[in-house]
Parts: sequence; structure tokens; C-alpha cells
Amino acid sequence: MSFYNKVKWVLGILMVFVLIVATNLIDRNNFLRVKDSVVTIYEDRLVVNDLIFEMSIAMQEKELAAIKADKDFFLSENNKINEDLQNFILKYEQTKLTAKEVKVFNEFKQNFEKVKVAERDFIASKFDNVKGLENELLKVKKNLYQLSKIQLNEGGRQMSISKKAIDTVELFTQLEIYILIFLAIVIQIIVIYQPKKE
Repeated sequence: MSFYNKVKWVLGILMVFVLIVATNLIDRNNFLRVKDSVVTIYEDRLVVNDLIFEMSIAMQEKELAAIKADKDFFLSENNKINEDLQNFILKYEQTKLTAKEVKVFNEFKQNFEKVKVAERDFIASKFDNVKGLENELLKVKKNLYQLSKIQLNEGGRQMSISKKAIDTVELFTQLEIYILIFLAIVIQIIVIYQPKKE
């Protein structure tokens, strides 16, 4: 095999190798984006949505007990529910929060502290002045509703990122196939081509 033929073969193989490495790197980047998006949807949206659900249930229990002026609830169960809510808040803080979510979540924490003060006032009033507690509970429920909507919007945004990354992978896969076919034809021409000897 002559030197010229060896160079043709090396160039042909090198072209295919460079193409495969380049598309692999692009695909890898897109797969990482999809993976990050899926992890974010689970860890920062679905888990948080569950926490919001649990906090909403706890707030409904408090609201129901306040309406009934349930002394037993406020003297025995309420402290445990407040501890559970504090644990939910700590878990929530460990997730990635959007700027809007931080604002609403901080407002929720402030309103939750006001609920605890209103509960103490409610107990001190011998379970007579329920209006203040109901108002504070309403604010907290509104915050939880807003946080729930943020989860839905952010989950949709993450799904959109995943879809774009998957579409890009599919596009590059198609291009890779066409380029490989083109390169195979070019390599065949290079290998078969024999320069005319003078």
C-alpha cells in the first residue's frame, strides 16, 4: 500500500472518528440537561408538593379545631402538629427555590409564626376569640396555595427544558446519520479514486 493510500485511509477514519466524538459530546450535554431536569422535577417539585400537601392538611386540622373551639386539640395535639410543620419547613428549605418561591415561602414562615402567636392568644382567651386565629390561618393557607401553583409552573418549565434537550438529541442523531452516510460515500470515493499516472 502506497503512502498516498495510507494517508487517504487515515484521513477517512479520522473524519468518522471526529464526527462521532463531536456528536457524542453534544448528546452527552443534552442527556445531562434531561437528567438534571428530571431530578429537579422529583426532588424540588414533587417532594415539595407533598410537603405543601402535608402542611395544608395540618392547617386544615388547626382551622377545624379553631372553629369547634376544641380545647383538647389545642392543649394536647397542637404542639405536635407545630413540630411537624417546623420539620416540613426545614425539609422545604433544603430544596432549590425560585426567586418568587423564596418570597412566598418567607411570607409563609412569617405567617406561620403569627399563627402560633394567635393560637396562644386563643388559648389565653379561654377559646373565645377565634377571629384572630382564623385570619392568620387564612393567610397561611393562601401562601400554601401560591406555593402549590409555583410547583406546577416550575414543573412545567422543567418539562419544557427536558423536551427541548430531547428534541436536540433527536435532531443531532438524524444529522449524525446523514453525515455518516455522506462520509462513507466520500471515503469510498477517496479510496477508489486513483490519480492518473503520467
